[in-house]
Amino acid sequence: MQGKGLIKFVAIALTIGCLYALSFTWVANKVEKDAKEYAKGDPARERAYLDSMATQTVYNLGFTKFTYSKVKENEIPLGLDLEGGMNVTMEISLTELVKNLSNNNPDQAFNQALRNATERQKSSQTDFITLFGQEYEKLNPNGKLASIFSTKENAAFIKPDASNGDVLSFLQKQSKDAIDRSFNILRTRIDKFGVTSPNIQQQQGTNRILIELPGVSSVDIPRVRKLLQGSAKLQFWETYENAEIFPLLENVNKTIAASQKSTDTTATAKASADTASAGGRLANLGNKKGAATKGKDSLSVNQAEQAKQNPLFAVLAPATYQAENGQQGLRPGAVVGYAAQKDTAKINSYFNSAAVRSIIPPNVKLLWSVKPISEETKVFELYALKTSGFTNGPALEGDVISDARADVDQRGNNEVLMYMNSVGASQWARITRDAAGDANNKADNKAVAIVLDNYVYSAPTVQNEISGGSSSITGNFTPEDTKDLANVLKAGRLPAPAKIASEYVVGPSLGLESINKGLISSIAGVIVILIFMALYYSKAGWVANIALLVNLFFLMGVLASLGAVLTLPGIAGIVLSLGMSVDANVLIYERVREELAEGKGTRLAIAEGFKKAMSSILDSNITTFLTGVILYIFGSGPIVGFATTLMIGILTSLFAAIFITRLIFEWMLSKQQDISFSIKATQNLFKDSKFDFIAGRKKFYVFSTIIIVAGLVSMFTRGFSLGVDFKGGRSYFVEFDKTAKVGDVRNALEAEFGAAPEVKTYGSSNEVKITTSYRVDESSEQAEAEVTKKLNDGLKKISANYEIKDAQKVGPTIAHDIKISAIYSVIATIVIIFLYILVRFRRWQFGVSAIVALAHDVLVLLALFSLLNGIVPFSLDIDQAFIAAILTVMGYSINDTVVVFDRVREYIDEHHSKDEDMPTVINNALNSTLSRTVVTGICVIAVLIIIFIFGGEILRGFSFAMLIGVIFGTYSSLFVATPFVVELIREKKDVKAPALQK
Repeated sequence: MQGKGLIKFVAIALTIGCLYALSFTWVANKVEKDAKEYAKGDPARERAYLDSMATQTVYNLGFTKFTYSKVKENEIPLGLDLEGGMNVTMEISLTELVKNLSNNNPDQAFNQALRNATERQKSSQTDFITLFGQEYEKLNPNGKLASIFSTKENAAFIKPDASNGDVLSFLQKQSKDAIDRSFNILRTRIDKFGVTSPNIQQQQGTNRILIELPGVSSVDIPRVRKLLQGSAKLQFWETYENAEIFPLLENVNKTIAASQKSTDTTATAKASADTASAGGRLANLGNKKGAATKGKDSLSVNQAEQAKQNPLFAVLAPATYQAENGQQGLRPGAVVGYAAQKDTAKINSYFNSAAVRSIIPPNVKLLWSVKPISEETKVFELYALKTSGFTNGPALEGDVISDARADVDQRGNNEVLMYMNSVGASQWARITRDAAGDANNKADNKAVAIVLDNYVYSAPTVQNEISGGSSSITGNFTPEDTKDLANVLKAGRLPAPAKIASEYVVGPSLGLESINKGLISSIAGVIVILIFMALYYSKAGWVANIALLVNLFFLMGVLASLGAVLTLPGIAGIVLSLGMSVDANVLIYERVREELAEGKGTRLAIAEGFKKAMSSILDSNITTFLTGVILYIFGSGPIVGFATTLMIGILTSLFAAIFITRLIFEWMLSKQQDISFSIKATQNLFKDSKFDFIAGRKKFYVFSTIIIVAGLVSMFTRGFSLGVDFKGGRSYFVEFDKTAKVGDVRNALEAEFGAAPEVKTYGSSNEVKITTSYRVDESSEQAEAEVTKKLNDGLKKISANYEIKDAQKVGPTIAHDIKISAIYSVIATIVIIFLYILVRFRRWQFGVSAIVALAHDVLVLLALFSLLNGIVPFSLDIDQAFIAAILTVMGYSINDTVVVFDRVREYIDEHHSKDEDMPTVINNALNSTLSRTVVTGICVIAVLIIIFIFGGEILRGFSFAMLIGVIFGTYSSLFVATPFVVELIREKKDVKAPALQK
């Protein structure tokens, strides 16, 4: 075996890397277990414990240390279907953006073009700005967009004589900026919401932003909707100096201490101990010494007493500095204090108490910085802002900003250039003049705070009066900082509202249920494969089992290192990849058995088996991997998780099956151990099979045709049961405490919604799935509240005890895009597979035959889903999971077909004389691969049956589609694909069997 040393090195390095990646999950679980023990069932105490550990070192590797927050970031994240939570797709309203850029121009053609483009976007993949340009051209062929958009604010970008193309380019850039700006604003809002491990990402090429919020409860959903859809509020505030505010903070501290004296002494000490044990002492901000001790609930008397006497300063550190003489002084500037992130909520509660509010003047506003000073310590700054005017509001609203952009000054320093309109420029001159103070005394210079959504993004010190409305903001900025700040400044003008286009809510009980069922199906699937391989291949089967377990370890390690989100379909992908991973070992073992049957020694037979099986292994796995790539590109949400695990599983299984197995065999041979590849019962199984696949091919054509024709009739008459992500609407998975009749639920909800929703039994007799299109186009707070009320009012008529375990809403535009993506993904898969086979086998007949088999598998699957819908006792919805099943089946089918084609090529080139006709050659090739086909099929089908039984209702339709697909995929490889090669290669009597190139 060549390169044995390199393979060992890679295996060891991969093992170390996987152990390192997985260790974060183990450490995080250990800390969270300690938190539960410490809390003793109290969620608040558990949260306080975890907050205290956020900045504490919990994982020390010697060369580097990790805090709990860093460990948490690196653990394997769970998808919403496993953890529960909320998935939201936000859509940025480019219609409103374009209107604002035109200063709400009343031009009739302009406004009609906007309406037409909005309508077309529901059924088009073209971007909104391009659609708007096309519609305007139709309505006003000679119209000049420059006359609409060459406003005073846009004068720097659009000249009065600009072409329509130039204007559309400007609108494209502004729309991209608006999406980036919305992304940054939403990301900040989510970070401040307090969700553990949120995920927010732009959907490239669209005006949509995907947000995942694990752990969000049903109580938080209205708050989340309001938070995400609120308009950005940019403001400029004058500031106080730290020295002006410190006396007020001292007074607040005394007031809080006085108000706490009336409480019970023991309770106070206990509360102070809890606070301090959570790491909230002034002297310990960001310091390991202030961390909680596991399982302990006590402090020294001095610490507790200090927390009682100075409750505010126990959690808020004043902004001071150490002078040369050792004395402490107050730092100049608008920052008046520092606090750990976990303590900001407590400080806010102090400031909002009635006793404290009464002593804080109305012209003082205290706000936190948007970002911590350091990501390690999570310490935030507290600013003191000065209210202005009769409304006690900001000095200037952000809508006066005409533009802002990141730049670099003459010295090479990063800066932000900010421009205001004429109204803002005059007010800005007054504000900056007052803030600059005495031009000869820089110590008088004050800051102006830039505030968005009540968080301070920046508070630059004003150097002098700024007239003309053009300003430069400099500081210790990175290029990313200046870009973010420029986006923040532009948030005040040109608002592009973000609306919820779709949402998906999973209850925590359903998430826990999914985890349990996913684990059961995974463990059971692995056990079945291990037992089967050991029984069928004897000692060699145990070698394959070791490789399988190593593969599972590598797969989980790589997933952890990549930060891939683990979803329920992802677990199915792991189990399925394990089922398919045995195929490589089966291919090798069957080749080895053939070599042994020819009388070769064990060492030579193993070497020849690996060599001869390599072509089939690579071809079959490459085609399946390509299917995973298509799924990853065109899928979303859980489908991406499935594709990720499938692709990684293929790579790790190849490494384990080819190299780890070979290393074990080499070690066994060096120890002169006996290696058996079969037991007595399986030794000659399929050895002399003489099944005539070609002679009976017309019978199989008829059988397939009957199913497909019946299915086509059903498709055009009964149709399909489309999932909510394909047709749009609202969907709910509801569990009652008793049996629920579908008709009763439908009637109860029809009375509320005014139209009968679709109601199906979903799993047990007390579980139903409800789908309705009621007010699906609306995402306002009032509309959501009305839908929720009507749903609950209807459900209460059935039973007072029920749980909405899963809720999903998909707008029509999203639904259309999902359908288009599904169609594209299937077409792309077919084209890519055809091209691969064409290049690999150099004969178009093989490529066409493979595509015919793929089309056969897809049509049979669609036919059965239409024919059996409403007959089988589980949901057969056509949704994204079904498309994932179709594409995976296509990958498996082509995997099987390619293995057979490889053997056909080998038989034609090497094993058979030129006098044998094509049917004989193909028959012999099919019979020679029959053992591998049956063994792999049994493993995969067994795994799918386990997922179908134990995987839960959510995976039942998916696993059923996979099960049917694998059965017919195996069938089509034997009875459709290869027989069809005979149909396409019509040999004349004097024509020999064609030679194929390798």
